[in-house]
Amino acid sequence: MRILPSALALALLLLPLAVTPATAAAPAVRPAPRSQAPATTRATFAEAYREAATQMLATGCPYATWAAAGRHFLFFDPAGDGKTAEVFGDLATASRIAILVPGVDTTLADFDRGLGGVARRAPGVQGRTLYQQLSKRDRDVAVISWLGYDPPEGIGVAAATYGRARTGASALTAFVRNLRRQRPTATVTLIGHSYGALVVGLAAPDLPEVSDLIALGSPGMGAGRAADLGGAHVWSALAPHDWIRRIPQIRLFGLGLGKRPSSAGFGASSLPTDGVDGHDYYLVEGSATLRAVTDVVLSGGPRHEEPGHVS
Repeated sequence: MRILPSALALALLLLPLAVTPATAAAPAVRPAPRSQAPATTRATFAEAYREAATQMLATGCPYATWAAAGRHFLFFDPAGDGKTAEVFGDLATASRIAILVPGVDTTLADFDRGLGGVARRAPGVQGRTLYQQLSKRDRDVAVISWLGYDPPEGIGVAAATYGRARTGASALTAFVRNLRRQRPTATVTLIGHSYGALVVGLAAPDLPEVSDLIALGSPGMGAGRAADLGGAHVWSALAPHDWIRRIPQIRLFGLGLGKRPSSAGFGASSLPTDGVDGHDYYLVEGSATLRAVTDVVLSGGPRHEEPGHVS
């Protein structure tokens, strides 16, 4: 499907004024006063949104549809399995920013529909859901669904090694540092799901400015204890029926992802998992984990932290 030049021009003209669907759907219960972003900061983000939209419109559907709807993406690369990062909320003024990092089998094609067409697995859906929960309590927040690396495919050798995660961690570190240059006073929380938690863990020691790390259904974070992850507070959720529990906690000859952050002795704070039916349900609306993650992003901790840890 080709976009007519007039449609392209109109979409680009309206892009800076557009509101994401998540923003429109989530009224604030306790509106917070919004800070005024420097003109250069707002212009930098608007330029990134516009450039990504131009690339998406040129690529065609479904990406052209996303751009024409006024959704905000910081970058877009359709090469290979694809890379992108979608923003929910006003990144130029948010005082608290959450960055979601997805895991194995995530591709650009599944960014919005989810692997196998299951919406709860989609980074775009997860980011929108988290933003809706956050903005009910405080509008001074933003969420970024970050697919800035090439996750492994399936449960094979690549998924059992650090290779893809190290590359992803380097990209995530550069991304967060650039974001911090634009928003030095904003509090940043990194949230990794599954293999994405390994990416977050490997990046964390080089990002001491990050306040909280959240691992959801994590097979490992590249460290033997939370204290080795750069000083951030580490939080972990592992549901009783998550198949990640079946992965051995080993690291031998470069294979294995090591100790799970939910294990006793790792030093992570445990998040509740009521309502989490399996590996892909942590950020589903109504889950206790989603509520707890919201608490961490907004105030640095859940209202009801679970004592102890599970292996």
